[in-house]
Amino acid sequence: ELIADDRVQGAALTGSERAGSAVAQQAGKYLKKTTLELGGNDVFVVLDDCDLDEAVKQGAQARLSNAGQVCTAAKRFIVQRSVYDRFLERFTAAFEAMKIGDPLDESTTLGPLSSASARDTLAKQVENAVKQGATLHYGGKVIDGPGCFYQPTILTNITRDNPAYFEEFFGPVAQVYVVENDDEIVKLANDSHYGLGGAVFTGDIARGKRLASRIETGMVFINSASDTAAELPFGGIKRSGYGRELSDLGIKEFVNQKLVVVSGQ
Repeated sequence: ELIADDRVQGAALTGSERAGSAVAQQAGKYLKKTTLELGGNDVFVVLDDCDLDEAVKQGAQARLSNAGQVCTAAKRFIVQRSVYDRFLERFTAAFEAMKIGDPLDESTTLGPLSSASARDTLAKQVENAVKQGATLHYGGKVIDGPGCFYQPTILTNITRDNPAYFEEFFGPVAQVYVVENDDEIVKLANDSHYGLGGAVFTGDIARGKRLASRIETGMVFINSASDTAAELPFGGIKRSGYGRELSDLGIKEFVNQKLVVVSGQ
């Protein structure tokens, strides 16, 4: 009823695929503009020429900030083979170092999930991933006691026929993949239903730019985790939605860019 009302000119939604589909269908019925910012399964690419310690530090933060409940959180870590073992060792240590507890305690570095259902859904996803052949490298358990806590978790050896390969894990669960070269990175990164953001860590900026241009997302950050700022356009492609928020592009989404032509002057 809200979208159908003649006073409403458009709809902007941040939410799930299901919600986005419902809003887009209703808006389409009434020929009204929409922008949709939906789910994501962002890649975090670690190349063999990067500052590995910085990649580990930012990667752990990018996955575990807000307990992983961020649409642009790093979720799929794609690591070049020559640095894979060192990255995974340090990345695991960073997960182990997380202090789980009350988010009002300033010393806490990992808080709870938003609800019991969110925690239980995440636990079921991890359980199903392991049943389908993934390796539970670290974590993977619900934490008993008050609050909807889940251990920071790392999954490896996820094959394409595993449901986890295409799922969004909205919580503190990282998937780590190993690849040989840049072409394999692009192939794996783009083999996703989502296309919101991503990050590439490299010591060669030109190489990073080449990869960024080939990765199918709305945003790519080189040598930093995905972020937002008022002056930067924000949005994705594929099932991550369409349209842009923020920046001049976001402003123009819901204005009439009107042409007025004056003749005979």
